[in-house]
Amino acid sequence: MKLGRVPVGRESDRQSARGLLPESTESGGVIPDIGAVFGEYTYLATELAWGSVAIWLLYRANAVSQAARTIAALYPIAYVWDWYTLRIGVFAIPLRTGVEFLGIPVEEHVFMVVVPALVVGIHETLGRRRDSATSERQRHAE
Repeated sequence: MKLGRVPVGRESDRQSARGLLPESTESGGVIPDIGAVFGEYTYLATELAWGSVAIWLLYRANAVSQAARTIAALYPIAYVWDWYTLRIGVFAIPLRTGVEFLGIPVEEHVFMVVVPALVVGIHETLGRRRDSATSERQRHAE
């Protein structure tokens, strides 16, 4: 396992990626440019923020082990898919650290954990709410 730092692209690449975002919303509000604050750590920072939400939901729904199993099952598929699409140029990540691990950006490894964890956390939280509402209705019917 090799951990290395690679160049993340030219400044012009970063600016062209930012140019894809609208400067203001339809309602006239401005979208905050967190890239200006976090720079090359922007992608990682957003993943850590959403990862915190995922962890909170998983603990709240008592679904940490279920998420771990789901992540373990999906990770190899996600890794191959990510590696391939990055290699053929399907997408680029301009606001990243430049650290690669096993041939893909470290942020992508985090992404492959955060997304399924967040999905399981939301699913289980909604399922628990539905189950508690059903049991509440059954208690009132008795």
